[in-house]
Amino acid sequence: MGRTMLLDTASLYFRAFYGVPESVTSPDGMPVNGIRGLLDIIAKLVTEYEPTALVACWDDDWRPRWRVELIPSYKAHRVAEAVPGGVDVEDTPEGLVPQVPVIRELLGLLGIPIVGAEQAEADDVIACLARRAADRSEGSVDVVTGDRDLFQLVDDDAGVRIVYTARGMSKLEIVTNAVVEAKYGISPRQYAAFAAMRGDPSDGLPGVAGVGEKTAAGLLREYGDLNEILTAAGDAGSAMAAGVRAKLAASAEYLERAVPAIAVGERVQLPPVDGTIRALDAARKASVREFGERYGLGGPLDRALKALAARVA
Repeated sequence: MGRTMLLDTASLYFRAFYGVPESVTSPDGMPVNGIRGLLDIIAKLVTEYEPTALVACWDDDWRPRWRVELIPSYKAHRVAEAVPGGVDVEDTPEGLVPQVPVIRELLGLLGIPIVGAEQAEADDVIACLARRAADRSEGSVDVVTGDRDLFQLVDDDAGVRIVYTARGMSKLEIVTNAVVEAKYGISPRQYAAFAAMRGDPSDGLPGVAGVGEKTAAGLLREYGDLNEILTAAGDAGSAMAAGVRAKLAASAEYLERAVPAIAVGERVQLPPVDGTIRALDAARKASVREFGERYGLGGPLDRALKALAARVA
């Protein structure tokens, strides 16, 4: 059985951009720190985890309207320009902006499919592809991300795990069921409800005032899911503390909206995706080399090509 690696691409090129000095430029002076850093990240991941398939999952819409309708504050602090009826412009470092289309072109030349979906974030694409692979028994799945919301996808039985990048590429963490349980005292399937109660300032999720991680985890352990928690909160005769009941009751409408907003992949349908790592033919190799010379990608491109070539069956 194979191993599919799903990249949360934007999280990786942002990490690459901040991890390599912006003084690293192409021959014509354009910053290429994000591009070069991403190539080294791909080389490391492919070498260390040996996938047989690799997919670059993309934010076709980093702030989907349907999520904003559920939670108006969703990622609001990251909006650089609101676009009525379209995709809002995300606050992105000036030096990274011109690198993103180059990254897309380069991934295509390397044979790494880029997959996005209308009104969907990369998280949704990842969830759809991970569940599809599990349902079809297509082998194991590694999701590479720094976004802990994707912990909800972890499933030992289905072979889905997270390669978590939050502490840096030199301290990658493999997240399994046991890791989620050890970190938070809950199962992965409870993570969306847990995050909704706890809140997450990085995504503009307010959470329930006065309910932190420990209380949220304790409620999920006792009641199992959000529906049961809210039922108990509405029952004056339940064993739930009166103060906690009041806090949850005051936030019941928010919670009912937040969990569907945090859940990933529920609204995405994708065509078949083949991310099998294949050898590049002579013409494609020549194009990659010309591209690398144009942008001064040097060693990072060589390392990525070597790592990918080593995974060709």
